[in-house]
Amino acid sequence: MLSPKAYRSERLRGQTGLMVRDGEQAGTIEPGSVATRRDGDVLMLALSGDWSTDALAEASAALDRVDPDGARSVVVDLQGVESLDTNGALFLLHKRQAFEAGGGQVEIEVADPHYRTLFEAAARSPDARTEPPRRPNALIGLLARTGQHALGFAATGRDLLSFLGAVTIALFGAVLRPWRIRWKALIAQMEHTGLHAVPIVGLLSFLIGIVLAYQSSDQLARFGAQIYTVNIVAVGILREMGVLITAIIVAGRSGSAFTAQIGTMKVNQEIDALDTLGMSPVDVLVVPRVLGLILVMPLLTFYANIMGILGGAVMSMMTLDIGFAQFLTQLQGAVDASALFVGLVKAPLFAGIIGVVGCFEGMQVSQSAESVGQRTTRSVVESIFLVIVVDAMLSILFSVIGV
Repeated sequence: MLSPKAYRSERLRGQTGLMVRDGEQAGTIEPGSVATRRDGDVLMLALSGDWSTDALAEASAALDRVDPDGARSVVVDLQGVESLDTNGALFLLHKRQAFEAGGGQVEIEVADPHYRTLFEAAARSPDARTEPPRRPNALIGLLARTGQHALGFAATGRDLLSFLGAVTIALFGAVLRPWRIRWKALIAQMEHTGLHAVPIVGLLSFLIGIVLAYQSSDQLARFGAQIYTVNIVAVGILREMGVLITAIIVAGRSGSAFTAQIGTMKVNQEIDALDTLGMSPVDVLVVPRVLGLILVMPLLTFYANIMGILGGAVMSMMTLDIGFAQFLTQLQGAVDASALFVGLVKAPLFAGIIGVVGCFEGMQVSQSAESVGQRTTRSVVESIFLVIVVDAMLSILFSVIGV
């Protein structure tokens, strides 16, 4: 049973319609009372007096003193009620709900049309549910969530393709009309995404080369073919690892920065200001970032290739007693220009994916700081996912065409 104090809110008090019969003043009405009569399994309750908000505590106490005594059906007669408001009607509905939850039945007889209107209004209240909430089916809930996520992914993919089209058009326009390019912003982005990323890209690529050489030599030692460690390091770094490690680093470093920068501008309504001034946010914000990243990504990849092979050479000299000259000789026979070409061709494509996704997620930020963090995380995850998917597709394509 719910406490009558729960019905004393100002929201419901604003809905209250006080009814006074026979011209009596509200202060002269007796508090609510209950008269009972049994007819077999049927318990009849005759309510009388004041059942409005101000007297509901005493009326509730009178109703709580009624002992159902095994009755399976209750009939509530409101003919003697002199004052009733929405709070009282809602309270009686909750009492009925509590009794019916135990398997009984309750019938409320309302003859007065004004009271009937109050009960109808109370029944429409979200607090007056007559049925307990059903426990959701776990399988149906799983399918529903899966469907919602699938629809969300489809909507995101559609919006991303639309944004990609807008960026592509803007990039072609910038190439055809280079005087419209914001060169100062472009050079600044190339510095931030390229020059400032050189230390971390070089260090990680060098360490990856060491790890790859060590693991390869450990396996090839079983066959006495440690010299081919140079082949594995060279092919792995030039074709796959160099560009992939660079793309992952750039996605976590520059792609997230794109999202955070544009997202913060979105929160501060700076992008709305650009629209108001008649300036395209894609031309002003997206093109310099994407174009700058496309230009520096092949250079970063080439640098990562050199550092990765250098790490493999250091490891080979330290553990395999392979001199630097012997390493270079074996390297020349292990790879050709096509291996370097495969890695460098992927670089601008990966840069475009990272730049577009980073700027797209920044544009999707809502007017809250929390959204900036969420979109930044999504930007990194989506960029790395798409880069790996495209890399797998290109690897299959190059294998088919024999490159």
